[in-house]
Amino acid sequence: MEDPLDLLRGLCLALPETTERLSHGEPTWFVRDKKVFVTFADHHHDDRLAFWCAAPAGLQEELVAADPRRFFRPPYVGHRGWLGVHLDVEVDWTEVAEIVRDAHRVVAPRSLVARIP
Repeated sequence: MEDPLDLLRGLCLALPETTERLSHGEPTWFVRDKKVFVTFADHHHDDRLAFWCAAPAGLQEELVAADPRRFFRPPYVGHRGWLGVHLDVEVDWTEVAEIVRDAHRVVAPRSLVARIP
């Protein structure tokens, strides 16, 4: 079984003008090295593996209500609509890829959004 961090990293770095660096001690992905769109979450002492990401308006509420076992409102950024996605449950990586692309679209300038497959 592949490492969830490696799979997430591959999805994020496949998007245009994405960079990775540590932020708050965790791997974090940025658009044009400025705006965060995904951050790995393995440091909040809750024994859960997850990531947090920017999300289109309303998506957080929709997914958390539909499946709170897989999705959650993350601390610190949840009030801004960010979505938390657990990676220590059965993961649908096709769905995660879509969520990651949506996160990139939320923070990327329009010129980059046009380049997202």
